[in-house]
Parts: sequence; structure tokens; C-alpha cells
Amino acid sequence: MRITSGSTEQLAALAEAGVQERIFPGAAWAVGGIGHGVAGAAGRLTPGPDSAEMQIDTLFDIASLTKIISVWSLAGRLVKQERLGMDSRLADLLPGTHGYALAPVTIFQLLTHTAGLPLRARLRASYGEAYDDIVRGVLREPLEGKPGRAVEYTDRAALILGLVIERLLDMPLEQALAEHVLRPLGMAATGYGPLAPGRGRQVAPTEYCEQAGAHLAGVTHDFSTRLLGGVCGISGLFSNVPDLQRFLRAMLAQQGEVFNAGWVRDSLTVQTGTLNPSRGLFWHPAAGTGPEDDVWCHLGFTGTAMWISPRRGRYAVLLTNKLYYTRDFARINALRGDFMRCAFDL
Repeated sequence: MRITSGSTEQLAALAEAGVQERIFPGAAWAVGGIGHGVAGAAGRLTPGPDSAEMQIDTLFDIASLTKIISVWSLAGRLVKQERLGMDSRLADLLPGTHGYALAPVTIFQLLTHTAGLPLRARLRASYGEAYDDIVRGVLREPLEGKPGRAVEYTDRAALILGLVIERLLDMPLEQALAEHVLRPLGMAATGYGPLAPGRGRQVAPTEYCEQAGAHLAGVTHDFSTRLLGGVCGISGLFSNVPDLQRFLRAMLAQQGEVFNAGWVRDSLTVQTGTLNPSRGLFWHPAAGTGPEDDVWCHLGFTGTAMWISPRRGRYAVLLTNKLYYTRDFARINALRGDFMRCAFDL
């Protein structure tokens, strides 16, 4: 399914409207399929005429898209290798859960957000600042619901999956990601922060940090991730449109240990039965659509989003730094919905 010139003009207009309406200072976007695609950019890195114009290859703090690029991809590889099972219990994977509420929670429950975990990380308030203390606290935390009873999106699922992946692969998460996902896909621009300044790279700033006295640029917006050194399954990755196109094209092709057909198919299929909201494996039907529409998405807190539809053979990416202005989501969610409907002809 090819993108028409009319659709391209509409997508560009939506991105420009987001700038003019001060939903975000700038954006970069793309839509396409395995062998084709179009991309564009709008606005500037920061408000005002003196700021540099946003580029297609500008780096963004992609926030929760990290969960997909990092832990979802690496989990799929381990499942393909039969080193990780969907019914595997944390008690059998992470010794630190023995005797605690997390012990019977399964990988499936983490991937479908049905584990009954606390909804947010809340790391500093609970555990202190030392890495080992944080991990110990996370693994000993009481559940807030009974596993398998409700779908509740939680950052902790990705954090815990990252710990599982590190233990099974016997290497840090950032090393595993680079070795098994980024380098094989040619995603040279993608990586965990903090980013070293210079080398001519453009990085879209996010929210204002009182401690730094400036808007964050090249440092993750997520405090819990910063507390862990900038690397975890929750967030922390910086990427750009060309690299995310590579990732989504590989998903559509469904080849290799990361993007094997079974893992992609299962991830883009409702796995939560009659529970609402519907979930696949870390992916979910785009807002306003159903499984019959076959448009799946993941969204990021900074104003990022990516969608994929195997039946249509199409993907879409929208990267923005809306967090520069506000943590309110009403206007960015409305624009993301319009962008999705235009990109997939809905």
C-alpha cells in the first residue's frame, strides 16, 4: 500500500499545525512500508526564530518507545531461542524475588500489563539512590492487584523485564541492545543517554529541569531512569526517524531472531481476552481502532509515537518534543490520533 501525495501533504500539514498551535516546538515524522517511505520535519528545536530548524535525523528522547526497541525486542530474541518462556515465573528467573509477591508473576503477565504491579516506578521515594538498593526494593515490592485480573499499564513491567534480560544474557542492557538489535539493524544513531555533546548532532530538548537550570537535551526526562544511570527498560533511549524506520521495516519483514514471524504475530494479537483495554505483547490497538483494523501502537511520554500494521504493510512514526511545553496530553493525543488516521487511511 503506497502513500499518496495527498496523504503526505496532510501528514506534513498536521506536523506544521502542531508547531503553529504550540503543541510542540518541532517534529519529525515518517510513513511507509518495507521498501518505501516518506519523511518530513516541521518547526524548530526550541520556540523562536533563532533556534535551529528540526531535521528528519534530529535525535529525540523517545521515552516509552524504549520499551519496544529494547526489552520487547530482546525478549523476542530470547523466546525464539527458547531461553525464555511466556509462562516462566520470576521466581525461576530472578532469585531476588524468592519469598516475595513478584515470585509467581510470569513473563506473559509483564508483557500484557496484567501482573498487578504498582503503576509507576516511584524509585527514589521507596528505596534510596544506590542501584543495588533500587533493584532489591523493586523485586520485593508488594503487588497492587492480583495477577491476571486487570490490565494496568505500568513502567515497572519493562524495568523488571530488563533485569531478566540482563541476567539471561549475562550483560548490561545497553550492551545487549547494541549487540543484538541496534548493530544488526544498522541503527547507528540510537542509544542510551546521557549523550555526549557535539559532533554536529541535533538533539530535541524536552522539559525544564530546575536542578540543571535548563531544558534537558541528551539527558532522559524520566527521573527513575536517571536514578539508574540513564539505562533501564522503562525509557532512556535517544533515536531518530531514519533508525525507527529501519526498526519498523524489519518488523514488517518478520525475519531473524528478533523479528521472527511468531513473535511479531503474537505481539500484534490481543492477548488479554475480555479484559480492557486490549493488549498484545507490549503493543496495543491504536486508540479509536480495534483488532480488526490491525493498527498497533506504542506511545512515549515526551510526545513520541510509532504505529505498525502488518495487514496493510505500513508503519508510521511521529517524534515530537511536546514535553518542552507541558505534561498535559490532551492536545498531543488528539494530534497523534489524527496523524494515525491519515497515515493508515482510516
